[in-house]
Amino acid sequence: MSKRRFPIFLLSVYILYSLLLILFPPQVAAVCPVCTIAVGAGLGISRALGIDDAVTSVWIGGLILSSSFWLIDWLKKKKPEFPYSKFQIPIIGLMYILFLVPLWFGKYIGRPYNSIFGIDKILFGTFWGSLAFMAGIRADGKIRQIKGRQLFIYQKVVFPVSALLLTSVILHFVVGK
Repeated sequence: MSKRRFPIFLLSVYILYSLLLILFPPQVAAVCPVCTIAVGAGLGISRALGIDDAVTSVWIGGLILSSSFWLIDWLKKKKPEFPYSKFQIPIIGLMYILFLVPLWFGKYIGRPYNSIFGIDKILFGTFWGSLAFMAGIRADGKIRQIKGRQLFIYQKVVFPVSALLLTSVILHFVVGK
C-alpha cells in the first residue's frame, strides 16, 4: 500500500467503524451510550469555543476509552465463549490508533509550538483524560461495591464525565492562556 493511500485507508476504517457504532449500538454496555455521547459533546463544544488543545484532548482520552469498552462489550455479546480478557489491551491500543492516527495525518498532532512540558498538547491531554475517565469508572464501581447499589440515577455517567470535567478545569489553569 502506498504512502498516499494509507491515510485514506485509515480514515475509511475509522469512518466505517463509527458508522457501525451509530447504526448498531449495543443495548447494554459497561460504559453506557449516554456517557459516550456526553464525552463526544464535550469534545465538540470545547473545540467550537476555541479552548486549548490540551483541555480539549482530555475529552478525546475519555472518548477513546468509552469507545474501547463499547467494542469489547459488543464483541463479548457476539462470541461470549472467546477469552476477551486476553485481548482487552490490544483492543484498547487499536482504538487509540484509530483515534490518534487521523489526528496525526491531519497535522493536529505534532504542530510546532503546540506542546506543554515538551509533549504535544493533544497527546498530553489524551493521556490525562484517559486516566481521569478510568478513575471515574473505578470510583463508580467502588461505590457500587461498598454500598451494594448506585447512589443516584446516571451515577455511571456522572462519575466519568465529572472526572473529565475536573481534569479539564485543572488543565485549563495549568495551560493558562
